[in-house]
Amino acid sequence: MIIGVLKEIKTKENRVAMTPAGVEMMAVHGHAVHVETTAGEGSGFSDEAYAEAGATITGSAKEIYQKCEMIMKVKEPLPVEYPMIRKGQILFTYFHFAASQVLTRAVMEAGCIAVAYETVEKANGSLPLLTPMSEVAGRMAIQQGAKYLEKTYGGNGILLSGVPGVDPGTVVVVGGGIVGTNAAKMACGMGAKVYLLDTNLERLRYLSDVMPKNCFPLMSTPATLRRLLAEADLVVGAVLIPGAMAPKLITRDMLGYMKKGAVIVDVAIDQGGCVETAKPTTHDDPIYEVDGIIHYCVANMPGAVSMTSTVALTNATLPYALQLADKGYKKAAQENPELAKGINIIEGKITYKGVAEAFDLEYEPLNSIL
Repeated sequence: MIIGVLKEIKTKENRVAMTPAGVEMMAVHGHAVHVETTAGEGSGFSDEAYAEAGATITGSAKEIYQKCEMIMKVKEPLPVEYPMIRKGQILFTYFHFAASQVLTRAVMEAGCIAVAYETVEKANGSLPLLTPMSEVAGRMAIQQGAKYLEKTYGGNGILLSGVPGVDPGTVVVVGGGIVGTNAAKMACGMGAKVYLLDTNLERLRYLSDVMPKNCFPLMSTPATLRRLLAEADLVVGAVLIPGAMAPKLITRDMLGYMKKGAVIVDVAIDQGGCVETAKPTTHDDPIYEVDGIIHYCVANMPGAVSMTSTVALTNATLPYALQLADKGYKKAAQENPELAKGINIIEGKITYKGVAEAFDLEYEPLNSIL
């Protein structure tokens, strides 16, 4: 199969979908890889490194879309790319369709096969291609939140760790999954007082066993959330329903309970956000203020730490990319139910229920197409 690796064009998105080591593995399996020129520069990988690994360096995205049977990206296609997508072409990337009806309809009209990193799912419910970036985003949420708590950025001037004789900051993490757990670990490591909320009692028992003593796992209810928001210096939204819109757990009214200059980092913004007042921002313009509360809602947070993120992402995606390339999407999906759950759209038909429900569109079970 001919595989194309594109240069990302989303603002300050420095990741790339495949490392030179990944290209070498593709070549071992007999596949040709075309890499758009300078695609890896933001992650520290030169065109020469890709060429030495066996890739063909290609001058433009248009040429890659024209030549390649499978396109690999990190972020969803942007409007300038929609006309380039070919019918029957496999697109393997993060789509987060439920957050954008425009993107969903554009990909349906293009007639491609959309395989979404974020909905590839193991039998135990874990999301292997979302996990590495969730780990990065969860850790970054505290790093960024701590920065924007500084008075110079409009924050309330709190040092999360505190100092001897001064209370540490209070962090509230909503969601005890991969993002939330990593955020809580980072905040605990800085010495903050951390509340970690979830609705799954078994998960809370596990977190109670493994998290540091300055982390307090609690059952999430609206009443508990309102009480903790009044104490919070930093709130991290870390709620995910795979493939579907995130629920709005923090409403506009709830901001009234918070201290002026507190910070909200909504990591769920890729799926529409779990804060009612959240809207996507960029690395160029990452924050805005609502009712005196600073909101950080960058939709591609891991792009800022691109070298770490790219290697972690390739480690996770490459085995699935090889299956798609070796067998074609139909056979790969029939043989691997994890990969089957990643297929969201096939030639105009939505095959992932969460996406169809998000926009009240027709759902076609994958098995009926395969």
